[in-house]
Amino acid sequence: MPNVVVAMSGGVDSSVAAALLKQQGHDVTGMMLRLWSEPGKEDSNRCCTPDSMAMARRVAAKLDIPFYVVDAKETFRSTVVEYFLDGYARGVTPNPCLVCNRQIRWTFLLEHALAIGADYMATGHYVRKMKDESGRMNLLRAVDYSKDQSYVLHVLTQEKLNRALFPVGEYPKTEIRRIAATLNLPVHKRPDSQDLCFLAGDDYRNFLRRNAPQMLVPGEILNTDGTVIGGHSGLANYTIGQRKGLGIASPVPLYVITKNASRNTLVVGTADELGTYELTAREVNWLSGEAPDGPFRAEVKIRYTAREAWAEVTPLENGTQARVRFDAPQRDVTPGQAAVFYDGDLLLGGGIIV
Repeated sequence: MPNVVVAMSGGVDSSVAAALLKQQGHDVTGMMLRLWSEPGKEDSNRCCTPDSMAMARRVAAKLDIPFYVVDAKETFRSTVVEYFLDGYARGVTPNPCLVCNRQIRWTFLLEHALAIGADYMATGHYVRKMKDESGRMNLLRAVDYSKDQSYVLHVLTQEKLNRALFPVGEYPKTEIRRIAATLNLPVHKRPDSQDLCFLAGDDYRNFLRRNAPQMLVPGEILNTDGTVIGGHSGLANYTIGQRKGLGIASPVPLYVITKNASRNTLVVGTADELGTYELTAREVNWLSGEAPDGPFRAEVKIRYTAREAWAEVTPLENGTQARVRFDAPQRDVTPGQAAVFYDGDLLLGGGIIV
């Protein structure tokens, strides 16, 4: 049977992934990343607290598999955290989980897995992999739609998919917890992690105040006509579609429409002015390895928690970009987030909204 490295986190999903692969007869090794944390907050980083590391070791011992910790602190800091800070500096709302999956988990960690002789790397992501008749690897939404994580994995290539295994994607989350309890794994009641790991449970605004206070420079709030109607406390404190906390007296509700980093201005408007029919995405990755020949219909997801919306997608610039034209206006199209394209359960690709 093939050798498989499981990316472990000390949580129930990756632990059960390792258990399932061991049951299937694979030669399994657990591997965990030690990621960067702010000084003094090492015990709070959601992905690699000492408690999480100890839990992963306990699971590995229970399953009788080798377990290694790989130091990724500097790579994570220079790649993921800098991306997060640079995004806010440019006035967008970045999704660092996308960069983490592309550069840290599916490049840095995968290379370590291959270096010790692994044939595959497995994670606890809720997503399914399937080979089609041509031999191409496809990525599909998880059986449990409420836990589906395909959105953050649109960055994978055919090369990476050929090395990937996703054991838990075929199960509902309740079944994964039941399996963990049946196997007496110590993680079966462990709560799911939330938010960005390096924020250590804190609000991202506080993280920016500590690490990039120059981004929180006050400026003007304008309406869509360009009239100054108030002041903001720093563009990074606001997101597209935000209504509360604007500090503006108005007879109608106002929402954040856009952020202009070069002028340090925040533009607000009514709900009718908020929606948009069209977006452009760059750094588009097509899971098949090839861009479609022309426009096609797809369901498009514009945030991890957003509902899919029907649209026409047109590849541009040899497929490295895409224009998306929605059937109905979308209110929360946010530069820096990803637009991800689906054909039913099949993940087609996606890119960063500009």
